[in-house]
Formats: sequence, structure tokens, C-alpha cells
Amino acid sequence: MERTRFIEHRGKKILLLDYSGIKNPADALREIELSKAEVVKHAPKSLRVLTDTTDAHYDSTVVQALKELAAHDEPYVIASAVVGVSGLKKVVLTGVNLFSRRKITMFNTRPEALEWLVQQSTHPTA
Repeated sequence: MERTRFIEHRGKKILLLDYSGIKNPADALREIELSKAEVVKHAPKSLRVLTDTTDAHYDSTVVQALKELAAHDEPYVIASAVVGVSGLKKVVLTGVNLFSRRKITMFNTRPEALEWLVQQSTHPTA
């Protein structure tokens, strides 16, 4: 199964970036590039994104790639949620948010994140 794929929740399409369980930095970098390639296929402000980093391990190169991914995706995203963030990953998420100037919201579980994502408006307020 592809790690970057659409899932549906309550009739809304959610782009899942499933990086869960990735331990090898080269694998993570490859998946991040595949995610970038998928995102650019869509209209601006059209995507709800769920990123799962549960049990993933990454080094500074992967952290930098995640920052660049978040910045790259910004024009295409209505709302973005992440699960699997604990310990030092919280510091990484703070860095990603600062670097990309985005607010990627953290949740404990996929169901919580999905419920939040489907409630986000397709028309961001100014």
C-alpha cells in the first residue's frame, strides 16, 4: 500500500502521509519526495492532510526534509494534522511549524485528527 494516499472520513477526502514505522532515513526521504509530488497535483487550498509519524525514527536530514515538505505544501493545504508525536518529536514539530510558518495541529490518535480535519472549512478566513 502506498504511504501517500487519499482516505475518506465522513465523506471528505483526506491526504494521508503515512510515515509510521519508517526507521531508515533514505526510506523517509523517498516517501517525503513522493508526498511532495502528490501534493502539487492539487488546487491551492484544497487539501486536508493527516501525517502519521508513529514509531518513525529520523535524523537531522529527515527533519530538514520534513520542514521543507511543510513549507512546500502550504499553498495547497486547508488544514493539517499529525499523530504519533511524542517526546523529542514535539520539539521537531515546533521547528517544522516555525520554519514553514504553518500550524500543523497535533493529536493523540488518527480518529481525533480525522474528526478535526473534516470540520475545517474549505474557505479559510482572512
